[in-house]
Order: sequence, then C-alpha cells, then structure tokens
Amino acid sequence: MVTSTPALRAALTGLDTGHGPVVDIGSGTGLVTAAIAEILPSARIHSAEPSPNMRAILTSRVFGDPDLRRRVTVLPEPAQELPLPDSISAAVVFGVAGHIPRAERLALWRRLADRLPPGGPVVVELMGVDTPRSIPFVRMCRETVGEQAYEWWISGEPAGPGTMRWRTQWRVFRGGDLVRTVDDEYDWETFGVERLAEESGLSVRRLARTGREATPEIGVLVK
Repeated sequence: MVTSTPALRAALTGLDTGHGPVVDIGSGTGLVTAAIAEILPSARIHSAEPSPNMRAILTSRVFGDPDLRRRVTVLPEPAQELPLPDSISAAVVFGVAGHIPRAERLALWRRLADRLPPGGPVVVELMGVDTPRSIPFVRMCRETVGEQAYEWWISGEPAGPGTMRWRTQWRVFRGGDLVRTVDDEYDWETFGVERLAEESGLSVRRLARTGREATPEIGVLVK
C-alpha cells in the first residue's frame, strides 16, 4: 500500500459519496485508486492516467479485481484536459500538481470546486518542499513481493527559481542482494499549503505525516 494511505484515510474516511464519483487525477499504476476504493467502499472512482505504460498497469489492476472493475472508470486524459462529471464527491491529486503550469493549475482548482458539494475535499500531494533545496536520497517505501523486495528512493536538487528536480530510484533486492535499479527524474514547481490556499481560493489544511517511512506532505482543499 502506498505510504500516503494513512493521510488519505484521514482526509476521506466518512465522506458522503452520493454527490458523484471520486476523481483520482494522476492515478499512476493504481495504488492510490485501490486505497480510495478500500477507504470508501461505496464510491465510484474516475481514475485518470495519461502515461500509456502506467495506465496499462492501472487497467490490469482494475480488471483483476471484481470490485474495482465494477466501480472504477479508467481515463487517459491529463489533468488539464480531463472531462469531469457535473458533480463529484471528492478529488485526489497525487504526484501531479507541481507538474502543471500555474495558469492551468488555477483552472483545475476552479473546475473541481465548481463540481464539489460544500465541504467536499481535494486531497493534494505537495512533496513537502516550499522552496527549492537539496535533499539527499531518502527511502519512501519498501514492499516485499514473493522472493523480492522493492524500495523506492527519492532525492532532489534546485533546478531554477521555484523549481525542484526530483530523482527517483527503484531498488530491487533478492535474498538481500541488490539485483536491479530503475532511475527517473522530473521537474516540480515548489509550493506549500499557504500557496495552495492562495491560488485555489479554498480553505486548506495540512495533514500530519504518519508511518515509519518518509511520506509526502498532504494538503486538503475544502470548498
């Protein structure tokens, strides 16, 4: 399960899902979608992931679970182009907000707010960095599958005014030996909960980090 699940649970538990689906923007391989489905067992979920490779894994995860297959609609559009229902119960925006240019991000907050009921949340992953700074590699999570263990590590460096360049590395272990690494990097606009409140025009609160692993900072926008 994703390391952000405790914060996600704190934000979503008890939510009235009768106003429409929960929109999971930037679903990746579907771990967050599965967490939402477990936290909100009656919710319909729209899971949007533009990457064909990750969307293939997301679709496979949904198809392989009868409950998810009944409740989850997989969509290919990026956040800026995502078709939204007239009404939604909540939105989850993990690993996405800092990739979206500011003007398009403001438009996204408005589109979501227009469709939320009073008190409806938008749960946003903030990465925990208000301004660019150097961050050494830190392990975000470790999961064991069969005879192999998988660790996700992340580090960051300033890449310009208001921008971080994050580097990620998956490390695969078998019998205690490192057998494979997979590296990636991307740029991310830095901002915290105060900036989030200012640009969205919504009330916002920060959720406390929990668990033994490092976890991203989570902000909750509320209409």
